[in-house]
Amino acid sequence: MAWYQDLDKQIKKQLPGLDYRAEEPMAGHISFRVGGPAKRMAFPRSGEELTALLALAEACRARTIVLGNGTNVLFTDEGIDALVISTGKMCDMALREGNHLYAEAGLSLARVAVFAQQNGLDGLAFAHGIPGSVGGAVCMNAGAYGGEMKDVLAGAWVLENGETRYMTVEALSLSYRRSYLTDHPEAVVMGALFALRQGDKAAIRREMDELMAKRKASQPLEYPSAGSTFKRPQGYFAGALIQEAGLKGLAVGGAQVSEKHAGFVINRGGASAADILTLMEQVQQAVYRSSGVMLEPEVRIYR
Repeated sequence: MAWYQDLDKQIKKQLPGLDYRAEEPMAGHISFRVGGPAKRMAFPRSGEELTALLALAEACRARTIVLGNGTNVLFTDEGIDALVISTGKMCDMALREGNHLYAEAGLSLARVAVFAQQNGLDGLAFAHGIPGSVGGAVCMNAGAYGGEMKDVLAGAWVLENGETRYMTVEALSLSYRRSYLTDHPEAVVMGALFALRQGDKAAIRREMDELMAKRKASQPLEYPSAGSTFKRPQGYFAGALIQEAGLKGLAVGGAQVSEKHAGFVINRGGASAADILTLMEQVQQAVYRSSGVMLEPEVRIYR
Protein backbone atom coordinates (compact mmCIF):
# COMPACT_ATOMS: atom_id res chain seq x y z
CA MET A 1 0.00 0.00 0.00
CA ALA A 2 1.30 3.45 -0.93
CA TRP A 3 1.97 5.84 1.93
CA TYR A 4 -0.85 8.17 0.86
CA GLN A 5 -3.41 5.38 0.74
CA ASP A 6 -2.47 4.41 4.28
CA LEU A 7 -2.58 8.07 5.36
CA ASP A 8 -6.00 8.55 3.72
CA LYS A 9 -7.42 5.78 5.89
CA GLN A 10 -5.80 7.07 9.08
CA ILE A 11 -6.98 10.65 8.47
CA LYS A 12 -10.54 9.45 7.86
CA LYS A 13 -10.53 7.53 11.15
CA GLN A 14 -8.59 9.86 13.43
CA LEU A 15 -8.90 13.39 11.97
CA PRO A 16 -12.24 13.35 10.12
CA GLY A 17 -12.71 17.13 10.30
CA LEU A 18 -9.34 17.96 8.76
CA ASP A 19 -9.21 19.87 5.47
CA TYR A 20 -7.30 17.22 3.51
CA ARG A 21 -6.87 17.21 -0.28
CA ALA A 22 -5.51 14.90 -2.95
CA GLU A 23 -3.37 16.04 -5.89
CA GLU A 24 -3.55 19.69 -4.83
CA PRO A 25 -1.88 22.10 -7.34
CA MET A 26 0.83 24.05 -5.55
CA ALA A 27 0.47 27.00 -7.93
CA GLY A 28 -2.45 28.15 -5.82
CA HIS A 29 -0.44 28.14 -2.62
CA ILE A 30 2.90 29.81 -3.39
CA SER A 31 3.67 33.40 -4.36
CA PHE A 32 5.38 32.44 -7.64
CA ARG A 33 2.02 31.01 -8.79
CA VAL A 34 3.64 27.95 -10.35
CA GLY A 35 4.10 24.31 -9.39
CA GLY A 36 2.51 20.93 -9.95
CA PRO A 37 0.36 18.94 -7.53
CA ALA A 38 1.29 17.68 -4.10
CA LYS A 39 0.23 14.06 -3.66
CA ARG A 40 -1.60 15.17 -0.50
CA MET A 41 -2.11 18.52 1.23
CA ALA A 42 -3.60 19.29 4.64
CA PHE A 43 -4.67 22.42 6.50
CA PRO A 44 -4.66 21.88 10.29
CA ARG A 45 -6.50 24.49 12.37
CA SER A 46 -4.56 24.18 15.63
CA GLY A 47 -1.32 23.03 17.15
CA GLU A 48 -3.03 19.92 18.45
CA GLU A 49 -4.32 19.01 15.00
CA LEU A 50 -0.88 19.67 13.47
CA THR A 51 0.80 17.47 16.09
CA ALA A 52 -1.63 14.62 15.45
CA LEU A 53 -1.24 14.97 11.68
CA LEU A 54 2.55 14.84 11.81
CA ALA A 55 2.40 11.73 14.00
CA LEU A 56 0.13 10.00 11.47
CA ALA A 57 2.37 11.10 8.59
CA GLU A 58 5.43 9.64 10.30
CA ALA A 59 3.63 6.36 10.98
CA CYS A 60 2.67 6.17 7.29
CA ARG A 61 6.23 6.99 6.15
CA ALA A 62 5.13 10.15 4.39
CA ARG A 63 7.59 12.82 3.37
CA THR A 64 6.25 16.02 4.94
CA ILE A 65 6.77 19.66 3.98
CA VAL A 66 5.37 22.38 6.24
CA LEU A 67 4.34 25.50 4.34
CA GLY A 68 3.53 28.98 5.65
CA ASN A 69 2.42 31.65 3.19
CA GLY A 70 4.48 30.07 0.41
CA THR A 71 6.41 33.27 -0.24
CA ASN A 72 9.92 31.84 -0.27
CA VAL A 73 9.47 28.47 -1.98
CA LEU A 74 9.29 26.87 -5.41
CA PHE A 75 7.74 23.52 -6.36
CA THR A 76 8.57 21.88 -9.68
CA ASP A 77 6.02 21.48 -12.46
CA GLU A 78 6.02 17.69 -12.10
CA GLY A 79 4.57 17.93 -8.61
CA ILE A 80 5.85 16.31 -5.46
CA ASP A 81 5.35 12.94 -3.81
CA ALA A 82 4.80 14.35 -0.34
CA LEU A 83 2.31 15.56 2.22
CA VAL A 84 2.37 19.36 2.18
CA ILE A 85 1.00 20.86 5.38
CA SER A 86 -0.19 24.45 5.34
CA THR A 87 -0.23 26.35 8.64
CA GLY A 88 -2.44 29.03 7.06
CA LYS A 89 -5.43 28.23 9.31
CA MET A 90 -3.37 28.51 12.52
CA CYS A 91 -4.06 32.17 13.17
CA ASP A 92 -4.56 32.83 16.89
CA MET A 93 -3.05 36.05 18.21
CA ALA A 94 -3.15 37.67 21.66
CA LEU A 95 -1.48 40.29 23.83
CA ARG A 96 0.54 39.00 26.77
CA GLU A 97 1.93 40.73 29.85
CA GLY A 98 4.91 43.05 29.58
CA ASN A 99 4.32 44.29 26.02
CA HIS A 100 4.51 40.75 24.65
CA LEU A 101 2.48 39.53 21.69
CA TYR A 102 1.74 35.87 20.91
CA ALA A 103 1.12 34.85 17.30
CA GLU A 104 0.50 31.40 15.80
CA ALA A 105 2.68 30.19 12.94
CA GLY A 106 0.20 30.70 10.12
CA LEU A 107 -0.39 34.42 10.62
CA SER A 108 1.08 36.81 8.09
CA LEU A 109 3.74 39.16 9.41
CA ALA A 110 1.78 42.07 7.94
CA ARG A 111 -1.27 41.17 10.04
CA VAL A 112 0.83 40.82 13.20
CA ALA A 113 2.54 44.17 12.56
CA VAL A 114 -0.83 45.91 12.14
CA PHE A 115 -2.20 44.28 15.31
CA ALA A 116 0.86 45.48 17.23
CA GLN A 117 0.48 49.02 15.87
CA GLN A 118 -3.22 49.13 16.72
CA ASN A 119 -2.33 48.23 20.30
CA GLY A 120 0.43 50.82 20.57
CA LEU A 121 3.30 48.30 20.46
CA ASP A 122 6.43 49.33 18.59
CA GLY A 123 9.14 47.18 17.04
CA LEU A 124 7.43 45.36 14.15
CA ALA A 125 7.07 48.22 11.67
CA PHE A 126 9.90 46.80 9.54
CA ALA A 127 7.96 43.54 9.17
CA HIS A 128 4.79 45.11 7.79
CA GLY A 129 5.82 44.61 4.16
CA ILE A 130 7.51 41.22 4.49
CA PRO A 131 5.19 38.80 2.63
CA GLY A 132 5.64 35.78 4.85
CA SER A 133 4.15 33.94 7.79
CA VAL A 134 5.27 34.01 11.40
CA GLY A 135 6.58 30.45 11.20
CA GLY A 136 8.61 31.08 8.07
CA ALA A 137 9.91 34.38 9.41
CA VAL A 138 11.19 32.76 12.60
CA CYS A 139 12.75 29.90 10.67
CA MET A 140 14.60 32.20 8.23
CA ASN A 141 15.14 35.15 10.58
CA ALA A 142 13.28 37.37 8.13
CA GLY A 143 14.29 41.00 8.01
CA ALA A 144 14.08 44.26 6.10
CA TYR A 145 15.11 47.89 6.43
CA GLY A 146 17.48 47.30 9.31
CA GLY A 147 15.19 45.10 11.39
CA GLU A 148 15.03 41.32 11.74
CA MET A 149 13.22 38.71 13.77
CA LYS A 150 16.01 38.21 16.29
CA ASP A 151 15.61 41.87 17.32
CA VAL A 152 11.97 41.45 18.42
CA LEU A 153 11.56 37.78 19.20
CA ALA A 154 11.45 36.52 22.78
CA GLY A 155 11.12 32.90 21.70
CA ALA A 156 8.99 30.34 19.90
CA TRP A 157 7.12 27.11 20.55
CA VAL A 158 8.70 24.37 18.46
CA LEU A 159 7.37 20.88 17.72
CA GLU A 160 10.14 18.33 17.32
CA ASN A 161 10.06 14.54 17.69
CA GLY A 162 6.43 14.65 18.78
CA GLU A 163 6.98 17.12 21.62
CA THR A 164 6.42 20.87 21.81
CA ARG A 165 8.84 23.01 23.78
CA TYR A 166 9.48 26.70 24.19
CA MET A 167 12.82 27.86 22.80
CA THR A 168 14.27 31.26 23.68
CA VAL A 169 15.58 33.52 20.93
CA GLU A 170 19.10 32.60 22.04
CA ALA A 171 18.36 28.88 21.72
CA LEU A 172 16.91 29.45 18.25
CA SER A 173 20.36 30.73 17.11
CA LEU A 174 19.02 33.21 14.58
CA SER A 175 21.46 34.59 12.02
CA TYR A 176 21.25 35.72 8.38
CA ARG A 177 18.59 33.46 6.82
CA ARG A 178 19.52 30.67 9.18
CA SER A 179 18.45 29.27 12.55
CA TYR A 180 18.20 26.14 14.64
CA LEU A 181 15.13 25.39 12.52
CA THR A 182 16.93 25.49 9.18
CA ASP A 183 19.53 23.15 10.62
CA HIS A 184 16.80 20.85 11.98
CA PRO A 185 14.15 20.73 9.22
CA GLU A 186 12.09 18.21 11.19
CA ALA A 187 11.37 20.94 13.76
CA VAL A 188 8.22 23.01 13.18
CA VAL A 189 7.29 26.42 14.58
CA MET A 190 3.88 26.38 16.27
CA GLY A 191 3.81 29.95 17.52
CA ALA A 192 6.05 32.87 18.47
CA LEU A 193 6.30 35.38 21.31
CA PHE A 194 7.37 38.89 20.39
CA ALA A 195 8.90 41.26 22.95
CA LEU A 196 7.87 44.78 21.91
CA ARG A 197 7.79 48.21 23.51
CA GLN A 198 5.18 50.89 24.08
CA GLY A 199 4.94 53.44 21.28
CA ASP A 200 2.76 56.05 19.67
CA LYS A 201 0.18 54.50 17.34
CA ALA A 202 0.30 57.34 14.82
CA ALA A 203 4.10 57.39 14.70
CA ILE A 204 4.26 53.63 14.20
CA ARG A 205 1.68 53.88 11.42
CA ARG A 206 3.71 56.59 9.68
CA GLU A 207 6.85 54.43 9.83
CA MET A 208 4.96 51.46 8.39
CA ASP A 209 3.57 53.58 5.57
CA GLU A 210 6.98 55.06 4.78
CA LEU A 211 8.63 51.65 4.60
CA MET A 212 5.82 50.29 2.44
CA ALA A 213 6.18 53.23 0.06
CA LYS A 214 9.91 52.48 -0.23
CA ARG A 215 9.16 48.84 -0.93
CA LYS A 216 6.62 49.66 -3.64
CA ALA A 217 9.00 52.12 -5.28
CA SER A 218 11.94 49.73 -5.42
CA GLN A 219 10.45 46.23 -5.77
CA PRO A 220 8.29 44.60 -8.50
CA LEU A 221 5.34 43.89 -6.21
CA GLU A 222 2.96 43.90 -9.16
CA TYR A 223 4.31 40.53 -10.33
CA PRO A 224 4.35 37.11 -8.67
CA SER A 225 7.75 36.36 -7.17
CA ALA A 226 9.38 34.89 -4.08
CA GLY A 227 10.97 38.15 -2.98
CA SER A 228 14.77 38.22 -3.07
CA THR A 229 15.75 35.23 -5.17
CA PHE A 230 19.32 34.88 -3.92
CA LYS A 231 20.97 35.28 -0.54
CA ARG A 232 23.25 38.26 0.07
CA PRO A 233 26.85 37.09 -0.46
CA GLN A 234 29.42 38.13 2.14
CA GLY A 235 30.61 41.61 1.22
CA TYR A 236 28.21 42.04 -1.72
CA PHE A 237 24.58 42.58 -2.66
CA ALA A 238 23.04 39.99 -4.94
CA GLY A 239 20.95 42.51 -6.86
CA ALA A 240 23.97 44.70 -7.58
CA LEU A 241 26.02 41.74 -8.85
CA ILE A 242 23.17 40.68 -11.13
CA GLN A 243 22.74 44.20 -12.47
CA GLU A 244 26.49 44.62 -13.01
CA ALA A 245 26.46 41.40 -15.04
CA GLY A 246 23.93 43.05 -17.38
CA LEU A 247 21.13 40.66 -16.54
CA LYS A 248 18.22 43.02 -15.87
CA GLY A 249 15.36 41.97 -18.12
CA LEU A 250 16.88 38.57 -18.97
CA ALA A 251 14.00 36.16 -19.57
CA VAL A 252 13.34 32.46 -19.96
CA GLY A 253 9.79 31.81 -21.05
CA GLY A 254 7.52 33.68 -18.64
CA ALA A 255 10.24 34.16 -16.02
CA GLN A 256 12.30 37.35 -16.00
CA VAL A 257 14.96 39.13 -13.98
CA SER A 258 13.02 42.19 -12.87
CA GLU A 259 13.89 45.41 -14.65
CA LYS A 260 12.87 47.26 -11.48
CA HIS A 261 15.08 45.29 -9.05
CA ALA A 262 17.63 42.79 -10.37
CA GLY A 263 17.50 40.80 -7.13
CA PHE A 264 14.00 39.54 -8.05
CA VAL A 265 13.09 36.82 -10.51
CA ILE A 266 9.44 37.40 -11.42
CA ASN A 267 6.65 35.52 -13.14
CA ARG A 268 5.71 38.09 -15.75
CA GLY A 269 2.88 35.85 -16.96
CA GLY A 270 2.60 32.18 -17.87
CA ALA A 271 5.92 31.13 -16.35
CA SER A 272 6.56 27.54 -15.41
CA ALA A 273 8.69 26.39 -12.52
CA ALA A 274 11.15 25.10 -15.13
CA ASP A 275 11.41 28.61 -16.60
CA ILE A 276 12.23 30.04 -13.17
CA LEU A 277 14.78 27.35 -12.34
CA THR A 278 16.52 27.71 -15.71
CA LEU A 279 16.68 31.47 -15.33
CA MET A 280 18.09 31.17 -11.82
CA GLU A 281 20.81 28.86 -13.11
CA GLN A 282 21.66 31.26 -15.94
CA VAL A 283 21.92 34.13 -13.48
CA GLN A 284 24.21 32.12 -11.19
CA GLN A 285 26.51 31.20 -14.07
CA ALA A 286 26.62 34.72 -15.53
CA VAL A 287 27.31 36.36 -12.16
CA TYR A 288 30.07 33.83 -11.45
CA ARG A 289 31.70 34.59 -14.78
CA SER A 290 31.37 38.32 -14.16
CA SER A 291 32.42 38.56 -10.51
CA GLY A 292 33.66 35.18 -9.33
CA VAL A 293 30.79 35.04 -6.81
CA MET A 294 28.47 32.03 -6.84
CA LEU A 295 25.03 33.15 -5.72
CA GLU A 296 23.11 30.86 -3.37
CA PRO A 297 19.31 30.68 -3.78
CA GLU A 298 17.29 32.15 -0.95
CA VAL A 299 14.21 30.44 -2.40
CA ARG A 300 13.65 26.93 -1.08
CA ILE A 301 13.26 24.51 -3.98
CA TYR A 302 11.20 21.34 -3.54
CA ARG A 303 11.41 18.52 -6.07
